[in-house]
Amino acid sequence: MHSRTIPGTVLRDRKSGTAPEVGAIELFFDLVYVFAVIQLSHFLTAHLSGTGVLQAAILFLAVWWGWNYTAWAMNWLNPDNVLVRVLLAVLMLASLGMSVALPAAFKDEALLFAGSYLLLQLLRSAFMVWACRGRQLGANYARLLAYSALAGVCWLLGAFLPEHQLWLWALAVVIDYAAPMVSFAIPGFGSAPMRTWPLHREHLAERNRLVFIIALGESILIMGFTLTELELTAPVVTATLIGFFGLVLLWWNYFAVPAGGEREADPEGEQQTAIARSAFAYAHAVMIAGAIVVAVSIEQITMHPTGHLDAAVIGCVTGGPVLYLLGNLLYSYARTGVLAWSRVVVIGLLVALAVLAGSTHFLSPLALAGLATLCMLGLAVFSTRAEPRPERG
Repeated sequence: MHSRTIPGTVLRDRKSGTAPEVGAIELFFDLVYVFAVIQLSHFLTAHLSGTGVLQAAILFLAVWWGWNYTAWAMNWLNPDNVLVRVLLAVLMLASLGMSVALPAAFKDEALLFAGSYLLLQLLRSAFMVWACRGRQLGANYARLLAYSALAGVCWLLGAFLPEHQLWLWALAVVIDYAAPMVSFAIPGFGSAPMRTWPLHREHLAERNRLVFIIALGESILIMGFTLTELELTAPVVTATLIGFFGLVLLWWNYFAVPAGGEREADPEGEQQTAIARSAFAYAHAVMIAGAIVVAVSIEQITMHPTGHLDAAVIGCVTGGPVLYLLGNLLYSYARTGVLAWSRVVVIGLLVALAVLAGSTHFLSPLALAGLATLCMLGLAVFSTRAEPRPERG
């Protein structure tokens, strides 16, 4: 059963106490992020250097923050309202502009990327200030708007000053991500602590589950497109099977987190927003970044299953699962307050595997991918066995 929404109102009816429904317009909005994730993986594939990885990280963090803040806003906005639907359509167009600009965001399309991102962030926050006027939430969004505008100065300066673009955009990302950590504090105007952002966490949980599946789906698309360009030799087929099995394990290990032991049982308790910030805004960013790196590794291994292992391949094959597990570790800890040591152990194994692959020359790309997948398989088996089983009557 879901919370009731009234088409004529901008805000959801939250009196029922049940999880806000994910509206059709929210699912439609997510479609543009299928394209964004594919663009990001292609950018990373084409820029596997130290600077390129940093650039890809900045672009990903901006894309994620645009989606994340929209998902949070829809926790309060009524998806059946006409104005809200128009807003999401405009935000979707801005997200499309960002996605189109991604391949040349650090070249000719810097202004398109920065301008689209600013439109997305500033318009949404300004709408929330208007929609929640006279409420604490409206004042909170006014502070968020101020931080987005401050970061926006850096985004625009970077677009117009290419020689300083990298560090200016890195600073903009720091401002955007640090703002919630400092409670959007503005000297002389107070702050917006997490307890003043009442939400229902299950809505965000569902939204993040869906976008994680989108990230995995992008890997399937890349795998399919890569196979159409190659002869289906035994090594290529083996690499495909390992890659597909690896994606299944990412999915498995995501949904194998036990549902019990939550830090806050009340779905709208005071801790819920702080938990959601860690579990969804930050932890899911790391997990989805890991899924993107895994997609890049699948393409690399499928295209070149045998031969020499270089640092870029080793970094992607082992770094993707490590990033995912770090995010999963934070996700689990935010929800339960308990450190999942099984994730820590597997991270250690993957790091050791990367060191071994880099210091010796007897592993092929295919063998490295197979060993990394075995590490994830071990975690899946352990997590499944550790899940609480229903009592028999």
